[in-house]
Amino acid sequence: MTVTDGIVAEEVLTGLKSRYAEPQRHYHNWAHIEALLGWFRQRRDHLHAPLSVELAILFHDAVYDPTRSDNEAESARLLMDADLPGLDDAVRARAVRMIEATARHEIPEGLEPAEQGDMAEFLDMDLSILGARTDVFDAYEQAIRREYAFVPEALYREARRGILQRFLERERLYFSDWGRERFEATARANLAASIAALS
Repeated sequence: MTVTDGIVAEEVLTGLKSRYAEPQRHYHNWAHIEALLGWFRQRRDHLHAPLSVELAILFHDAVYDPTRSDNEAESARLLMDADLPGLDDAVRARAVRMIEATARHEIPEGLEPAEQGDMAEFLDMDLSILGARTDVFDAYEQAIRREYAFVPEALYREARRGILQRFLERERLYFSDWGRERFEATARANLAASIAALS
């Protein structure tokens, strides 16, 4: 079963696509969702609760205002409040936890192994852009800068460099074996190059 099997009505999908088309979005738009859905289709058979992962992908950036720090919480709330008749409460709750985890890109403690595995794959999909080809990663960095066009250049460089440095300092960027094997080495090279360019 997928969200297109009647779990998410067409009007709900239309509403989501309208949100992802907001003018402040240059990376966090529907193209980002489509990219994650592409990874989802590749990994679906490896997931324990694929419907939860698919819902998390669709809703995880539904609220996006670069001037605020509660986008993840608000996106999770949007899913909690969404009119999704027939959706199992446990499926929705798992998706909500995945969305909330994108605030820190860390897996919370206390999850059952199956949910932990699914969350690892979802978070790795969301950070797959860091391990993209150099030209794709560079375009991503440019898009993020446009989303924060209101921030002065010097301040942006300092803040962005700090964000990327904290990722680079992690023992591992990706939580699943799939993510590490596919993205880790390239992501570290991309991050190091971007940090150098911002310095």
